[in-house]
Formats: sequence, structure tokens, C-alpha cells
Amino acid sequence: MEDLFQVGVITTTHGIKGEVKVFPTTDNIERFKKLKKVLLDTGKETLELEISHVKFYKNLVILKFKNFNNINEVEPYKGKNIFVTREQAVKCEKDEYFIADLIGMETVTEDGTILGEVKDVLQTGANDVYVIQVRENSPYISRISNKKRELLLPAIKECILKVDMEQKKIQVHLMPGLLEEN
Repeated sequence: MEDLFQVGVITTTHGIKGEVKVFPTTDNIERFKKLKKVLLDTGKETLELEISHVKFYKNLVILKFKNFNNINEVEPYKGKNIFVTREQAVKCEKDEYFIADLIGMETVTEDGTILGEVKDVLQTGANDVYVIQVRENSPYISRISNKKRELLLPAIKECILKVDMEQKKIQVHLMPGLLEEN
């Protein structure tokens, strides 16, 4: 399981007093109000930064970090990612999971047949979609016509029957029309 979760990307500086504009990569932008510290990946090291204040502007978050008081001190961090630890992460509700925890999970059908593994999760307006990399030895591989051998499964109760985080398995139901016919 992942221990760090990305919550934003520093896009640019804001003013001359060391503030930065952050594009949030979290579902809940209000979470920044409660954060006291974040981790900044500089590319060479990870810095723990204390947040001194938070403001919101349009779809961005403006952060001021303690001990950074001018534009020149924060300029090098443009384009860098901001993370929080699992302990700081927003708690998931029932039947909600962190995308990072779903990646790599094995998918099996109702009868126990191995389908493949979760390669990615697409976030759409209506529901998430799990991108399943179908295994070459899966009996379903012949019914997948795309060259990437991927199956797109909507993350709805009719398709995703059970998620077992401990076993790293997802039990799925393949609704009619999900498999492509050659």
C-alpha cells in the first residue's frame, strides 16, 4: 500500500512574500484548511513544510509555508508535487478506496476465474472506471479485441462485487456488452 498521497502541484508563485499557488489533486479542496504540514518532493529530496496559512482563489489553493518569506525562496518549487502521509489522508467512506491502493489488485470473476489486474483508474463524471490489464492466460483474452488487452469496468455495484484489501483481490461481474466480440 502507498504511504504517501499526492494532494496538489505547485503551479507558480503568488505575490512576493513566499506564497505559492497549488493545483489540488484531491477530491476535497477544503482539506487544505486542516493540514498543518505537507511533504514537498523537490526531485532530489522530500521536504516537510509547515503551512502557516491557506487561501482559496478560483480553483487553486494559495499556501504560505513557515520560514519562506520571499518569492525567491519558493521559485524553485514550481511544478513540484505536494504529498500527505496516509495518517493525514481523508478517511475513506464505506466502499471507497484510494486509487493507489487499487492499482495492481488482481481481478477475478464470480466463478473465481482470474481476469487480470487493475492497471489504472479513470475518474469520470458519473463513476470511476477500472482499467483491467487482462492476463494472456485468461479465458477472456480472446474476447478482447484492443491491442492493449485492456478491459474497462465501471466502478458500480453491478460490476464490482467485492473488494478485499487484505487479499488484494477484486471480484467482478462481467455485464453483457463489456467484453468486445471479435
